[in-house]
Amino acid sequence: MIRPYFRDRRDAGEQLAEKLPTYRERPGVIVLALPRGGVPVGFAVAEQLGLPLDIFLVRKLGVPGREELAMGAIASGGVRVLNQEVVGALNIPDEVIDAIAGKEQRELERRERAYRGDRPRPDLTGLVCLLVDDGLATGASMQAAVAGVRAHNPREIVVAVPTAAPDTCALFEAEVDHVVCAVTPEPFFGVGLWYEDFSQTTDDEVRHYLKRAR
Repeated sequence: MIRPYFRDRRDAGEQLAEKLPTYRERPGVIVLALPRGGVPVGFAVAEQLGLPLDIFLVRKLGVPGREELAMGAIASGGVRVLNQEVVGALNIPDEVIDAIAGKEQRELERRERAYRGDRPRPDLTGLVCLLVDDGLATGASMQAAVAGVRAHNPREIVVAVPTAAPDTCALFEAEVDHVVCAVTPEPFFGVGLWYEDFSQTTDDEVRHYLKRAR
């Protein structure tokens, strides 16, 4: 029987913050949460560590008819990352990928306006960026986020999540400066199984957390 590690995303964020003591109130560090589910986690991390919070938008590219399976992701700034294994195994044509990416790009832009309003994106140049989500399964969304943040010339990129598939967590060790996966259960099955409450985070909740953080 599976026993969840976290009550909810806030509890997950508080437990994750305990794994990040070296960043507490450290100048030049920012928490970048991936909406929507990563925002309550990121808020708790930022609150516990005394750090500023912002968002970095990513949209998963789901396989047609099997949307829960990621064939890639896009991120703010026009970044696209594809999982070539999935694309190749399912023989997904370029025009299908382009169509789905176009649809997700429009949704990404809508969310950017909805969450950020007229506030500019933060200047990440020279900062230590803690990229936070509620968990990693395939890691496609986080890979897109890493690529997107890297384009802004940060000092360091840190991937920090409450739970992840062990092999996905290991994958990021070669891609970023530091990886913190609080728990890596095996077998993993899926992110939501390790939460008692994994209800969907709403747009209003994202705006609420960002307003509180400011």
